[in-house]
Amino acid sequence: MSSRKTSLPNRDSEDKYSILLPTYNERENLPLIVWLLVKYLDEGGFNYEIIVIDDGSPDGTLQVAEQLQKIYGEDKIVTLLLPSKGTAYIHGMRHATGNFIIIMDADLSHHPKFIPEFIQKQKEGDYDLVSGTRYHGNGGVYGWDLRRKLISRGANFLSQVLLRPGASDLTGSFRLYKKEVLVCLVERCVSKGYVFQMEMIVRARQLNYSVGEVPISFVDRVYGESKLGGNEIVSFAKGLITLFATT
Repeated sequence: MSSRKTSLPNRDSEDKYSILLPTYNERENLPLIVWLLVKYLDEGGFNYEIIVIDDGSPDGTLQVAEQLQKIYGEDKIVTLLLPSKGTAYIHGMRHATGNFIIIMDADLSHHPKFIPEFIQKQKEGDYDLVSGTRYHGNGGVYGWDLRRKLISRGANFLSQVLLRPGASDLTGSFRLYKKEVLVCLVERCVSKGYVFQMEMIVRARQLNYSVGEVPISFVDRVYGESKLGGNEIVSFAKGLITLFATT
C-alpha cells in the first residue's frame, strides 16, 4: 500500500488533468467541491481544468457553475449542459483538453484531498487507471446506515465472486484514467448506473489495462438526497448477471 505522503510534481510537467463533475441539483455542494479541488490542485502545482456537466438541474446548478467560472476563470472552470441524448462522461470527454481524466461525484462524497495520491500512484506504476477503494487498506465508508453498508458490501462481494476483476472496489466512481484509455473503455461499455462502474473495471482487465488502487474515505452526501433505491438495486442485479454471462 502506498504512503499517503505525496511528492509535488514539476509545475512544468506536460500532464494536464481534466476533472469531470456530472451534476444534478448540486447548487449547494458545487461551490465547496470546486473550492476544495482548486485548493488541493493548486497546492500540488498541477495543470488542470474542472468540467461541470449539468443535466438540466431545476435548482440552478448550472447558473452557480457559471458564477464559479467568473471567479476562478474560464481556463479552470468549464461549464456544459448535458444534451437530451448522451452521457455526462462522453460529453465531458469531448471537451476535455487534459491527457488524464478524473471522474468523481460532485456531492462531496469524494474528497479532492485524495487526488494527489491518485496522481502519485499513477506515476509510480504508469497505471492506465487508478481507482479509489473503500474496501482495502485504510479506506472506509462514513455516514451510511447499516442497510446501506450491507447492500454495498453485498454487491461488491457478489461482483468479486462472479466477475473476479482483480480490484477491491468495483462500484466506486472516484477514478483517474489516461484519456485514451477512458475513451476506449466507454466505447465498449453498454451498462448504465452503478453497473457502468463495474463494467469499466472488467473491460479494463479484459483489455490488459493496468489498474492501481488508492484507499479513500467515502462520506455520505452533505446536501441533497441519495439516489440509491429499489430500482437501482434491481438494475444492479440485472447488470451483474449480464456481465457475468458476457465477460
